[in-house]
Amino acid sequence: MNNTSDIVLEQMKSRRSVRKFSPQMPERWKLEKVVEAGLWAPSGHNKQPWAFIVVTDEETKRQLAEDNKAFCDFETTNPFYDAPAYIIVLAQKSTRTYVYDGALAMGQMMIAAHTLGLGTCWIHRARQTFELTHWQKWLRSLGFEGEYEGIGHLAIGYPEGALPKARPRKEGLVKFV
Repeated sequence: MNNTSDIVLEQMKSRRSVRKFSPQMPERWKLEKVVEAGLWAPSGHNKQPWAFIVVTDEETKRQLAEDNKAFCDFETTNPFYDAPAYIIVLAQKSTRTYVYDGALAMGQMMIAAHTLGLGTCWIHRARQTFELTHWQKWLRSLGFEGEYEGIGHLAIGYPEGALPKARPRKEGLVKFV
């Protein structure tokens, strides 16, 4: 690697989804850096329609996992893989590009976490979870006004064991015209 762009690309290429976490809580400064990366994601017309909630409280994590599991189409004891922390990514529905903007923030946070030695896994079903009345009330109790949609949950923590091996990239998906 000769320059910064090679280093950044290598971090992107070596990131993997983690499904087995150490119980060790990531340091708060690392969680703050990960969220900071999300805050600096690009967004349509720089609307920055996202909101992030870092969850480390055991009871809140349990309730989120229980509700998320109800929407799973597979068997699981914990859809968050027992991660010690979750980052909830929401976006204001009043912004036309809110889903894409939230997804970009998720991606940047996943790469930032990897560079800090943390593992992540994007957990789906945030939209369904945050359509539930009790979670809408919870958001309002935290001061979130307006209509937010759940984009994703980021299970985050220290990986337990080695990262999975990369699968080969598919051929023929890039054309230069």
